Amino acid sequence: MKFGDFNLSKTGDGLLPVIIQDFTTLKVLMLGYMNEEAFERTCAEGRVTFFSRTRKCLWTKGETSGNFLNVKEMYPDCDSDTLLIKAVPDGPACHRGTVACFDTPDNEGFIRSLGAVIRRRHEEMPDESYTTRLFLKGPKAIAKKVGEECAEALIEAVSHDRERFIYEASDLIYHTLVLMEQMGVEISDFEEELALRHK
Repeated sequence: MKFGDFNLSKTGDGLLPVIIQDFTTLKVLMLGYMNEEAFERTCAEGRVTFFSRTRKCLWTKGETSGNFLNVKEMYPDCDSDTLLIKAVPDGPACHRGTVACFDTPDNEGFIRSLGAVIRRRHEEMPDESYTTRLFLKGPKAIAKKVGEECAEALIEAVSHDRERFIYEASDLIYHTLVLMEQMGVEISDFEEELALRHK
């Protein structure tokens, strides 16, 4: 992908609009603009660099706050006049200290965030962590816990107790995420499988 491949005739200023999306949660974080130099630096360094329209200079997101945006994937849109960057943020993306510049619900994408936390627990195995204790017990114990939580969720569903069902099903989802990490499976694997079935 080259900057010259983009169609910037519509923008009038030669700048490329760039949408930043959280690689893990899929939450839209912010919008910025790039000139060719900012684009090239982003590609070379793997951290998002924008062109500031007010200051008329390059700025790497996080150079002051430390909240860098680490590039994972880049996609041009269908007209090649906008770029989507999926990034892993080192902290809040917005200057207000919020996760994103858009005020969508804070829990948006939380299940994916929880999956990332569980992955870190598996890598680091910190003491005093319930998740660590599950991994130490092994896959049979984790699978048994998933079965128990499934049964409890089903009981509440049959009882038509919505609040209790949400509570028990949340336990089920958490323990399923732990089992997924144990098995080396991600949510995207299920999405791919379900998409194939849908076709």
